[in-house]
Amino acid sequence: MKFWESLKGKISGFVSVFKPSEDGSGLRKIIFSLLGIVIVFIILVGMYWSNEPEEFSVTRNTATKLATTGNQYVVGAATTAALIRVSETLLEKPGGYLTNDVMPPGLYLDNIPNWEFGALVQVRDLSRAFRESFSRSQSQSTEDPDLIISEPQFHFNNDSWLFPPTEVEYNEAIESLESYLSRISDPQNVDAQFYARADNLSSWLLAVESRLGSLSQRLSASVGQERINTDMVGEPGATQSTPVQSEMSIRTPWLQIDDVFYEARGATWALMHFLVAVRTDFEPVIEDKNAMASLNQIIRELEASQRTVFFPVILNGSGFGIFANHSLTMANYVSRANAAIIDLRNLLEQG
Repeated sequence: MKFWESLKGKISGFVSVFKPSEDGSGLRKIIFSLLGIVIVFIILVGMYWSNEPEEFSVTRNTATKLATTGNQYVVGAATTAALIRVSETLLEKPGGYLTNDVMPPGLYLDNIPNWEFGALVQVRDLSRAFRESFSRSQSQSTEDPDLIISEPQFHFNNDSWLFPPTEVEYNEAIESLESYLSRISDPQNVDAQFYARADNLSSWLLAVESRLGSLSQRLSASVGQERINTDMVGEPGATQSTPVQSEMSIRTPWLQIDDVFYEARGATWALMHFLVAVRTDFEPVIEDKNAMASLNQIIRELEASQRTVFFPVILNGSGFGIFANHSLTMANYVSRANAAIIDLRNLLEQG
């Protein structure tokens, strides 16, 4: 009997905490408790959504994508499938596509949206290469109808929330790529083609070289640099619209250091998968130019750029200071990959 009375007393005391009192203090406790729970939940979800996507097997991905078409491997299937998978990852990773989010936790997250932009730039460049080079035998040939749709769709505004949402446009681009993959892998369809030629590959690598060069400079500027202006070097007769100083002081703003870092992480993650796929589709061309070692070295540098960051904050220590500088470390891998791409392009352009 005493036990039940004691239990009843404890329950009554617990309920009284949440029972609104005459001055409303109980109601305020309920509101603040619920608000605290919601805030903690949003923070935990945000931490989960902030995890970068893992690497995937290009070989297995190619087999999976071809299985949906019912066709066998053909030249170009690996690169097309990799482009589809990277694009899908932007939309289907934990939290989905975050760049255009207007509600928390996506609203306050910035690392993954910058990662998304870095990967998206690589998707856009490769989709343009598909439309302009890989799918055409020469400059006067007709553009592929599916790639006419996918390439501009990927260039749609990357932070549109409504009318239409960015995800809708990118999904349409992915559907067009899937149609293109189905057509090039169909032995009865001779209209859709993928041409694995040295000049096509070199053309795309030129765009990659430009992107990596820019990222490397922005990453290196995390500690501030005094740079000599080399814009007009090599051509005495060249001119530019506005005169600039011979030396410039460049430094990435402190609040943008982690943004540039994660943009580079996203770009190198996407490019790593694209080059592994290219190694499969362009293998005869690359072997003919004796350039496989150069391509493998590029892929190795990009893989190294995806190593785990063990500190929760992107540190910005000086180059030889006490604390690490994650941006300079990333710049090292990006610069080495870019240098190897220049060597690869030179090999591809040789007869």
